[in-house]
Amino acid sequence: MLDFATKVCLHSDEVNDEDFAALHAHGFDDEDAWDIAAITAFFGLSNRIASFSSMMPNPEFYLMGRVPKQK
Repeated sequence: MLDFATKVCLHSDEVNDEDFAALHAHGFDDEDAWDIAAITAFFGLSNRIASFSSMMPNPEFYLMGRVPKQK
């Protein structure tokens, strides 16, 4: 999965049937491949937008998942 995601990120124009076969060998189906590619592509897009625009996360972002929930 990580090899496939890396290839989508760095060389998406080179993804071929062999890449899908490798995923299938590990139990992933074509829908899983689509999900992996979509998440990889969106992550790249959102990070590039944030980077070029010098977007900084708000303070709440830094606390997400880092503050214990009240019981």
